[in-house]
Amino acid sequence: MEQEILKVIKERRSVRAYKPEQIKPQELDTVLEAGVWAPSSMGLQSPKMVAVQDAETVRLLSRLNARVLGNDSDPFYGAPTVIVVFSNGDRPTCTEDGSLVMANLMLAAKAVGLGSCWIHRAKQVFESEEGKALKAKWGIPENYVGVAHCVLGYAAEEPAAKPRKDDAVVRV
Repeated sequence: MEQEILKVIKERRSVRAYKPEQIKPQELDTVLEAGVWAPSSMGLQSPKMVAVQDAETVRLLSRLNARVLGNDSDPFYGAPTVIVVFSNGDRPTCTEDGSLVMANLMLAAKAVGLGSCWIHRAKQVFESEEGKALKAKWGIPENYVGVAHCVLGYAAEEPAAKPRKDDAVVRV
């Protein structure tokens, strides 16, 4: 029998279409708890997460992200919840630490029945003046950098898995 964690890993997909309804508080709590328990360099637990469910702020974050792309699309695909992951920019493992949080968030989302997607450009968004103002408003230290946005919601469609490559593992 397949272990439950492998089942979740194999079934998780990047969801790019969401239903408009907001996720349940207990679902968000579970996803955030998984992020808190992500491994980090030297066990310092430096990453920080900002959970955004206010529709106006989600739209603002989407607009700022689209601006980095150079268009006016919705790079958050209509997701009602966004978790912004920040990490201490003074740490040499800043990106890795934040990436481990992101992986835990997305796996936990799948485990509780949510769709998720890793959205890039958080670094550029939070280097902008508007992004810096949001960081200050949220109490995120200046030396913290945006690693990624994890968008969450109920999937409007379930993408199919791509076949795995045969050469992904080399045994020595």
